[in-house]
Amino acid sequence: MPTLIFSAGTIELRGIARGDPRVPSLFAWDERTACFRAPAIAYVEIVYALRARGLDVDDCARAYDAIDAHPVVRRMPRPYQEEAVHAWQKHRGRGVVVLPTGAGKTHVAVMAIEAKKRSALVLAPTLDLVRQWYDLLRTTFGVRVGVIGGGDYEVLPLTVTTYDSAYLHIEHLGARFGLLVFDECHHLPGKTYQLAARLSLAPYRLGLTATLERADGLHHELDALIGPVVYRKEIGELSGDYLAEYETIRLEVELTDEERAEHDRERTLYLDFVAKNGIHLGSPQGFSTFIARSARSPEGRRAMRGYRRQRELAFAASAKLVYVENLLDLHRGEPTIIFTQDNATAYRLARRLFLPIITHQTRVTERSEILAGLASGTYGAIVTSKVLNEGVDVREASVAIVLSGSGSVREHVQRLGRVLRKKDGKRAFLYELVTAKTAEAGTSDRRREHDAYR
Repeated sequence: MPTLIFSAGTIELRGIARGDPRVPSLFAWDERTACFRAPAIAYVEIVYALRARGLDVDDCARAYDAIDAHPVVRRMPRPYQEEAVHAWQKHRGRGVVVLPTGAGKTHVAVMAIEAKKRSALVLAPTLDLVRQWYDLLRTTFGVRVGVIGGGDYEVLPLTVTTYDSAYLHIEHLGARFGLLVFDECHHLPGKTYQLAARLSLAPYRLGLTATLERADGLHHELDALIGPVVYRKEIGELSGDYLAEYETIRLEVELTDEERAEHDRERTLYLDFVAKNGIHLGSPQGFSTFIARSARSPEGRRAMRGYRRQRELAFAASAKLVYVENLLDLHRGEPTIIFTQDNATAYRLARRLFLPIITHQTRVTERSEILAGLASGTYGAIVTSKVLNEGVDVREASVAIVLSGSGSVREHVQRLGRVLRKKDGKRAFLYELVTAKTAEAGTSDRRREHDAYR
């Protein structure tokens, strides 16, 4: 009898002659191993195609188990969470659910695991999120949970891993899980991360994200890697009932006369070099061209210093630093997160205000202690660059102050999401401090292109 076998991220069809018309077109003949071969991600289509052709096979490819996914701690789902799972089920358990930060995407995954009762692998972009998923699954289902990544390697019917670890190990594990849950799934279309989906035969796939769209357009790849968007709700649709009421406030500050003179001088040096070299900054490769050209001459290197300095002045204008103190005083007693674009500004502000700081250099244990201190009230505010943009649960925070950031809509929505967890009587605030008459004003306009800010 013909046999299906999982092999290093592919599906082999053995025991059938080359040229047999019953073999689905999903397969190609592999001369090296004298068998038909297809990508593991095509497993479901392969099974359906074989049945349609009346070709009986011995399916030895799948190695995942049915599991007793019965929560020992059950949380009543919100209506939109039930709607999301129902929509996902209607699409044969394949698809992406888009919900705002704080809306309970993880509970959607728990419900999906319970519904399918198949061994599941949860993929998350950071070790912080792996830890949160590990705690959630362990306490919800009352079972041991495996971890792959950060020095751990234990594979169990419920396992959590990072994207980095998944694509390294998936060719060996791709048959062991019937359900893949991709947290913050907008990361998945990256060139290497895609392998975590392509080399697995999991028939059920769930993507979770608050910010689906990518600037490079690769989010369209998710249709093939996970499935289409099956359910979507935006912040504005859930605020008040399921998320905290919130207000976004943009504040413009002015440079001092001295700062203005230096900013304009440095910016002119930078832009003159750009114009002289015919560089079009609005084109997709414009800034990359500037970086390459600036490294070739003393004039170019001076232009690069000018570019960096005018950004520094806009990011950390002295008026911003003063106004942050006013905001902290205004919201005294309300847990506050201050976001910056770069570590240098974050450290400068932390020293000025005697606040704890979290950057990519902060150890995991210290990071946990700082976040616990914010939740308990030990710290009224903390400073961070980018590491708290995504995923990390900062449930108590109610005020976000964006001192500086990129033009990314995703980043800005993620920062707003850090303060939207619902709590009785809570009203959240996001302040955006923008330096007037600098490139920061245009950057602010770009990153506010989302319904949450309208």
